[in-house]
Amino acid sequence: MKILICGDVVGKSGRTALSNYLPNLRRQLELDFVVVNGENAAHGFGITEKICQTFIKLGVDAITTGNHVWDQRQILNYIDKQPRLLRPLNFPVETPGRGFGVFKTMRGQKILVINLLGQLFMGKCSDPFLAIEDLLKKFKLGRDVSAIIVDFHGEATSEKQALAQSLDGRVSIVVGTHTHVPTADHQILKKGCGFQSDIGMTGDYDSIIGMKKAEAINRFKNNISGPLTNKGLRKRLEPADGEATLCGVFFELNENSGSTAKILPIRVGGRLTQTIAPSE
Repeated sequence: MKILICGDVVGKSGRTALSNYLPNLRRQLELDFVVVNGENAAHGFGITEKICQTFIKLGVDAITTGNHVWDQRQILNYIDKQPRLLRPLNFPVETPGRGFGVFKTMRGQKILVINLLGQLFMGKCSDPFLAIEDLLKKFKLGRDVSAIIVDFHGEATSEKQALAQSLDGRVSIVVGTHTHVPTADHQILKKGCGFQSDIGMTGDYDSIIGMKKAEAINRFKNNISGPLTNKGLRKRLEPADGEATLCGVFFELNENSGSTAKILPIRVGGRLTQTIAPSE
């Protein structure tokens, strides 16, 4: 089974890169399943129904999110209607939407996708370790589903590594999202879980984590926080709009066990060193 997971899509440039490159990647890599983190797709903050529908038409099978999932308030009325759109599992139980989904590939294989939010430096949420343990009591890899994918949206690499190690042998894939910077630690853990601390963003890397540089630098230099001011001391961050790099990770899974047999970072287009040429 061949799976591609794409990192946080940031703004219009990120959406354009996904549109330009994903259809060809789906053919070239003979993909069975595609997951995209879309929580920054709407001008850098949240996601909309229209963007979700665009992603699905491009061949995205599941859309994960994170701490920015509610930035576009319209999504509150949509998320219950769209099973492909997930929010973190470890939100309060009354929260709209769902934190996991079971999806079928064209070949009829069942894939469980789980969306989690980290606790370190990320605001209020319940324990992601306990949340996923409860869910995995209901789903066993190889018995109930052919693959289990975890998008762990978090700031701290230590927390992401700890979760992956604790799940090794029980899930197929754990990838980190949120920092918008791809790490170089892609690996297959001892019991077969494919892992990377952060798969990076699909956005313009001539930026500060996807945002235009001037205001991001200004905030560090002047230590200005809080709401916007009349004097313009703190302006709204705006997504960078140059050519974006699609960043993600390709996984090939063992058909019988659901463990990872192959892992390969994907970088196509834009400024980063390419792993696949855009013209291929």
